[in-house]
Amino acid sequence: MTPSTASAAGRKTTAAMRGQKSSVPIVALTAYTAPVARLLDPHVDILLVGDSLGMVLYGMDSTLPVTLEMMIAHGAAVVRASQQALVVVDMPFGSYQAAPRAAFAACARVLKETGCQAVKIEGGAEMEETIAFLLRRGIPVMGHVALTPQHVNVFGGYRYQGRTPAERAKILEDARAVERAGAFAVVLEAVEETLAREITAALSIPTIGIGASPGCDGQVLVSDDMLGLTPSPPRFAKQYAAIGETISKAATQYAEEVRAGRFPGPEHCFTGDKRK
Repeated sequence: MTPSTASAAGRKTTAAMRGQKSSVPIVALTAYTAPVARLLDPHVDILLVGDSLGMVLYGMDSTLPVTLEMMIAHGAAVVRASQQALVVVDMPFGSYQAAPRAAFAACARVLKETGCQAVKIEGGAEMEETIAFLLRRGIPVMGHVALTPQHVNVFGGYRYQGRTPAERAKILEDARAVERAGAFAVVLEAVEETLAREITAALSIPTIGIGASPGCDGQVLVSDDMLGLTPSPPRFAKQYAAIGETISKAATQYAEEVRAGRFPGPEHCFTGDKRK
């Protein structure tokens, strides 16, 4: 890691992410817990503490019930367990939409209580004023346009965006609004592939795709999808491991050994030998 890519504390910076536009692709994964953050940290540029934790960890039907307190607790755990990745924490639904000042109060609390380096906010043109307000007050922001999960009830479900000329024009303008406001990067989620390339070419800030295009400046996946822990992952998620199967096999073997009296064995027990 060179000084241009790390902060004084050794972490990658939002400025470094801006500098990776059109160079080495940005690697991002979600992390919600300390053990997972510790394992992912050496390999990624960004650890995203996504509000997807509501569905992944808590079994919720959407991200909407996620609270600010939940994001702070998980964000702090990820920061404590990581050393070099830029940690970005999602702002949950209802914590930033009402007004710029309310957004600042919530975002400032997240930065102070987690130690993260930036927050992520969903929305485009309607959030331009808020993003600019936050940047002027020292809070770095990552944008998120196209499919924004917090708008699931407006969209009528999780479907890819950019199907019509009107949708394409709106998504492009949303991305430009996020850039104008000063965001250091923008997530493009579930967007038509050629539109993702068009937006990436049009912006001076990095685009990070999730179900978008290999032409984006970086990629992010939900780690549980990537690791094979999600029963029905989205189409755009590639599974790189089958951790779910491994856990199931381990639990099966453990249950069999306990029921058969084979565990615990002598090597797992304390004896009168004080040396052990």
